[in-house]
Amino acid sequence: MDSIRQNWKKIVGAIALVAILALVVIQIIPMSRDNPPVVSEPNWDSPETRDLAVAACFDCHSNETVWPWYSKVAPTKLLVWRDVDEGRGVMNFSDWANNPQSVDELVEVIDEGEMPPIYYTWMHSNANLSDAEKQQLIDGLRTTFSQTDGQANAG
Repeated sequence: MDSIRQNWKKIVGAIALVAILALVVIQIIPMSRDNPPVVSEPNWDSPETRDLAVAACFDCHSNETVWPWYSKVAPTKLLVWRDVDEGRGVMNFSDWANNPQSVDELVEVIDEGEMPPIYYTWMHSNANLSDAEKQQLIDGLRTTFSQTDGQANAG
C-alpha cells in the first residue's frame, strides 16, 4: 500500500512540475498589446451613449482597449487577446467606416444579455449595465444609426 502511495505521489509531483514549467514557458510567448489607431467612430447621438458603449463594449469592440493586469499573464492573456480579436472582427467602433453594423444586431445582443458576456462583467463591474442603462444604450444606438446611416466621423 505504501509503494502505491509513493508512486502516486511521484506521479502527482511530476504532473505538478510539468504544469508549472508549462505555465512558465507560455509566459514568454510574445504578444503585442498595442492598440491600433482610431480611424473613425459612429456619429454618436450623445456623449452619454458613447460613455455607455465605452463602459460595456469598447474593451473588445474598439481600438481603445484598456488592457488589465491579467492580460499580461498566460494563459489568460491568450483568452483576452482572442476575445478582443474576435470582438474587433465582428464590430469595431474605432473603424466604423470600414465596419458598419446593423442596429438590429446590436440591439438584439444587448437586449438578450449576450453582450457584454457575463464573465466580462465579473471583472469589469462598470460594464454591468442596469436595465435602464441598457435601454438608454439601445435607444442611443438606434438614434445614432438613424443619424449616420452608415456614415462615420473621423476619430
